[in-house]
Order: sequence, then C-alpha cells, then structure tokens
Amino acid sequence: MTDCKPQKQSWLSRAFNLTALQKSRLYWIDYLKGIAIVLVVYRHSLLGIQGSGELVPGYLESANMIFYSFRMPLFFMLSGIFASLSLRKRTVKQYIESKFETLLYPYFIWATIQITLQIALSGFTNSNRGLIDYTYLLYQPRNLDQFWYLPALFNAAVVYVLIKKYITRKWWLLLLIALAFYFLSPYLQRISMISDWMEFYIFFAVGDIISKMFFHERVQHFFRSPITFLAAIPFFILAQLFYLGNDMYYLTSAIMRGEFLFIAFTGCFTMIALSFMLQRWNVFKWLRIIGYHSIYIYVMHVMVAAFARTVITHFLDIHNVFVILFFCIAAGCIVPVLIYNLFIRDNFAWFLFTYKKRKKTIQNGPIAQSPFQATLS
Repeated sequence: MTDCKPQKQSWLSRAFNLTALQKSRLYWIDYLKGIAIVLVVYRHSLLGIQGSGELVPGYLESANMIFYSFRMPLFFMLSGIFASLSLRKRTVKQYIESKFETLLYPYFIWATIQITLQIALSGFTNSNRGLIDYTYLLYQPRNLDQFWYLPALFNAAVVYVLIKKYITRKWWLLLLIALAFYFLSPYLQRISMISDWMEFYIFFAVGDIISKMFFHERVQHFFRSPITFLAAIPFFILAQLFYLGNDMYYLTSAIMRGEFLFIAFTGCFTMIALSFMLQRWNVFKWLRIIGYHSIYIYVMHVMVAAFARTVITHFLDIHNVFVILFFCIAAGCIVPVLIYNLFIRDNFAWFLFTYKKRKKTIQNGPIAQSPFQATLS
C-alpha cells in the first residue's frame, strides 16, 4: 500500500519555493520576468550607490540606460499578452477586482511601508521624505521610487479592457488610441498617476493585439529557434547604440518618442527570444525562481538594497562600487523571496499582499496559484 502522507519540504525548498520549478508552467515567462526584474534591481541599486556619493564608472550608467529602454515596456507587453486569456476566465468586473487586489492593494501597503521607513531612518538613507510624500500615493507615484509601475499597470489594464469591451475591438483602432495616449502623455506629467499609464499603455495594447497569434505553434517554433535570437542581436545592438548616442533618456520631442518605440520593441523582441533560448537550454534555473517571485522582489528590493548598501558602506567600510553593486543586487533579488516564502506566504503576514486570506498550499504537490504569480505576466 502506497504511503500518501505529504512529505515535509526542506528549509531550502520552502525558503525559495523550489517546487515552483516543478509546476506545469511556460518557463520562458518566468525567465523573461527574471531577466526584467534583475535589471530593475540593477537600476535602483545603482541609483542608490550614486545617491550615497560613491563614484560610479560611466559604463555602468550606460548599461543602466540600455536596460531602461526596454525593461518596463517588457513588463507591460507581457501583461498585455495574457490580458485576453485572463478575461476568458473572468467578467470585466472580476478582472478589475483581480487587478485591484494584485496591483493597487500591494501598492498602497508597500509604498506606505517604504515611505515610513525612509522617514524613520532618514539618517541612513539617501531619501528626503516627509509627511507630504504620503499624498503622492494618490497622484504622483513617480516620486515614490519604483512604485509608479503598479498603479500604472492597473490603470493601463483597466482602461484597455473597458475600451475593448465597450468601444472597439478592432486592432488598428486600439493601436491608434494607444498611440494617441503615448504622444499625449508628456503633457500630463504633473500628474504621473495619469501620464504613466498613458505612456506605457501602448505596450500593453500591443501585447494583447499580438496575443492572438503569439501562442500559435508556428510562432512558438519561430521564437524557439536559435536563428531568431542570433538574428535579433545585431538589431538590438544598433538600436541601443542609437539610443545612447542620441541622449534619448528624456524624449524631448515627438520624433524621439517615435524612435523610442522602435528601440523599445526591438529590446522586447530580443529579450523574448532570449527567454525562449534559456527555456530550450534549461539553464540558469535560478532566473525562473526570481521571475516567479518578481512582484515580491519589485515591492521590497529598494528597501533591501538600501539596507545592504548601508551595512556595506557604513559598518563594513567597503566602498568598492562593484562589491556594493553585487551585494545590493543579490540582496535585492534574494531577500524578498525569503521574506515572502518564510513570513508572508501561508503565514501571519499574509495581509501584506492580499486582503483575502487563502488556504495553505500543499507542500508536496501542485501549489495553489497565488494571484500575484501572474501580476507581471
């Protein structure tokens, strides 16, 4: 008689949720989110080091600029790819409620936590926070470090779904509306709660528009081919050289904004092709774990990286930029995963990511899908 008693997970397996690697998932998605979130942690770790007064080599800043050109568009596009699939399982009302729970709720909780810590620990951080910063939660999330993304994705997703449901389903008209939002967004930057979703809405829209063909076997085979990735590399390099050479970070003209779209989509295409290659080779599995936990890393990494930088520079008196950057990135990616799996998932702090307490996951079988695993997809 077979013993069906659940086997207890090891501490390491539970801490990193290694059973996620055994789930029946599209691995390229986790690879893609893993790549994107590591680049996000790189950016904010580098900015923190610069803000602390350390001298950062120019090529590290150039790398940050390159990553910036496609990193956040990639998140929005990936979310758009799965929008229609999500709507097949939910009504529009249920879809909006789901997005509120997975995006806006953790936004308000974690942004408040970060602001409070930055005020309380102002002597050790680079931030200059005050009580006024709490008001930015409602209209100016761009002033709150990394948190702007969560309300921007919520707003973009809700507006897109409402337009597609009640106004038009024609792809070309959806694309024209997205282009109009994109080019109008600079005029509303004083209220980033509005301008942010308008600027990145187009990547969400394109993701949904291409989703109808994206999962066809012929398209999947195209991305699984090494030739696709190798062919994309020269275009990616040329696009990034053009981006760096023309100082396009601030996108001061409509022409530059149009050029940026080409650069961003080139970067997104290349990263998607790379993620399919990683899935094909089944290497760097740690990226899948990072990608699977990307939402938790996103909300916590600035606080964790700041703490790591403070310890390294103030207490260990280490000022080598590469050492600081390495440990900030490592801590920013790993510590949030540990915190979530050991103290939040199925534990006493569950309310930090959801207002609906869920049943405990099964430890030796398929794990119940957390609503946040699809947040950045």
